[in-house]
Amino acid sequence: MPTGRRSVLRIAAALGAAATVGVFTADRFGAPERSATAPAAGAPPRSAPPPAGAPAAGAPAAARLKPSAYRLQPMTAAAPPAYRRALPPVRHRPFLQMSGVGRSMVLTFDDGPDPRYTPEILRTLRKYDCRAMFFVCGEMAVENRDLLREMADDGHVVGNHSWSHPLIPKLSPSRIRDELGGTSEVVEKTLGAAPLWYRAPYGAWNRLSFEIGAELGMEPLAWTVDTLDWKEPGTDSIVRRVLDGAAPGVVVLSHDAGGNRSQSVAALKTYLPELLDAGYRMTVPRR
Repeated sequence: MPTGRRSVLRIAAALGAAATVGVFTADRFGAPERSATAPAAGAPPRSAPPPAGAPAAGAPAAARLKPSAYRLQPMTAAAPPAYRRALPPVRHRPFLQMSGVGRSMVLTFDDGPDPRYTPEILRTLRKYDCRAMFFVCGEMAVENRDLLREMADDGHVVGNHSWSHPLIPKLSPSRIRDELGGTSEVVEKTLGAAPLWYRAPYGAWNRLSFEIGAELGMEPLAWTVDTLDWKEPGTDSIVRRVLDGAAPGVVVLSHDAGGNRSQSVAALKTYLPELLDAGYRMTVPRR
């Protein structure tokens, strides 16, 4: 790693740590107070229709099709709002970052587990003794329970990313409950505990998703740094996005399924040691 890049990262980490305020509790991120830039809950999608193979609203669980080959662009805005502990517990917006954690970041991976890419990501994280969050789709998890167990055994957090990756605001309440509840059930039966965190596909949240997620005992988590790895922009581009966006408290969005994720796998092997060398720690929320 060039000396210049190391110096820049170290300075950014130090400045961010000094500026970060608040307390990172053992089990929760801070809660949002306001967001001038994040899309309103339930806002209509700004991108193309849901991927081919996604079940129609109200479709029975038996009608679920095979995982889609590619995912559309996530829609959550990158700018984080201010935070405080939210009361009541049903959120109105997802968490976008941590607060008061010094030189810590959260790495997250969506859409898996995929036996082609997830194992190598797990090996890389294990090599550097780092923890991450995996937001799994039920249709993938049910066929790869061994990978769920490996995630849990390594100390990673397994979150809920719906069953079939639909656009949540287009679904009926019963279908949202089916999408989130079905995935929570698979995780609980496999790991002995239901997930505590969930992420809406495409970052498309609405009021019902927050309410149903809360009923299932989960908190909503979005992201602050989008690697855009779903576009397969090249390994160097993914690495650059992560290093340019590195700062205390950020949540990084990547994918371990939903398409060809070989670039995501390769990028992690490059940016993770650089972040650690710059003084960052990878952390995950705990109960």
